[in-house]
Amino acid sequence: MKQAGETVNHKTVQRLMKSLGLRSLVRRKRYRSYRGSAGRIAPNLLDRQFQAQRPNQKWVTDITEFSVNGQKLYLSPVMDLYNGEIVAYQTGKRPVLSLVIDMMHKALTRLEPADKPQLHSDQGWHYQHPAYRRLLKERSLIQSMSRKGNCLDNAAMESFFGTLKAEYFYLNRFRDA
Repeated sequence: MKQAGETVNHKTVQRLMKSLGLRSLVRRKRYRSYRGSAGRIAPNLLDRQFQAQRPNQKWVTDITEFSVNGQKLYLSPVMDLYNGEIVAYQTGKRPVLSLVIDMMHKALTRLEPADKPQLHSDQGWHYQHPAYRRLLKERSLIQSMSRKGNCLDNAAMESFFGTLKAEYFYLNRFRDA
């Protein structure tokens, strides 16, 4: 409205939007500084090359948090960069290692024996855990990790989370987690 030359108090706009049942599609921005130590587990092989020439060539994964009625719910998906398909996902009330391991077991059932995708993640402790790394090694998956504190290296997954939250989660009310 300011761009149109109108002067209206922001509280008036909020009150009108509430009475009309309008919601903004702009998602909330949150900044969290990464304070952990830099893991030297895997190099950044993806290097922001978010295109794949065939299915099961490049996968990306991460964990996001949802707050539903004061309770936290966590989502851990794997996305195929070939077509943006969510290959597998797992939800849970706590961000524990089994959340990621169970999700990976589901994703691995989608692979043919010859498929050896590159799997990119951030440097979260789940992805550095020996059990997770052993699971990837057993299936000959190539692990790739973002640089410390750099969300742009995993932009495809972060973009999916942003769209999911902006276009679905923030526009709906949920009774329970």
